[in-house]
Amino acid sequence: MKHIKSIGRYISYIHRQFHIYINQQLNPYEIGSGQFHFLMLLYKKDGINQETLAEELKIDKATCARAIHKLQELGYIIRERDVEDKRCYNIYLTDKAEQLHHTCKSILKKWTTQLLNDFTEEEKEQFFSYLERIGANATIVNKTK
Repeated sequence: MKHIKSIGRYISYIHRQFHIYINQQLNPYEIGSGQFHFLMLLYKKDGINQETLAEELKIDKATCARAIHKLQELGYIIRERDVEDKRCYNIYLTDKAEQLHHTCKSILKKWTTQLLNDFTEEEKEQFFSYLERIGANATIVNKTK
């Protein structure tokens, strides 16, 4: 019987290695891989509300609240009530987080460069195209349940 290759196994391995790498790189700033994703999204969309943050990161509200609490304790973000909807909080980066923006982008770029170091430009384009298609297919599978 032929061995079946598992996409999930490879994705899981790369995911774990990524978290180890991020934790090592951001340890001096007391930020873990869990908070890294929040910062990266806030660098793109500073001031979005907590619910939107959870939706965009595809995580539950409780996990989002814990990460926000930690980042707030560390002084990387502030929460402010939304002026239009007092039930919501908008999340804003502090100067401390802004000073870390270049470092976070550099860490992510170094990771990507390492993973793709022996790929040609054409292979990189194909690879990202395949990842986009796989992501779309995964979304469709989860919507049909």
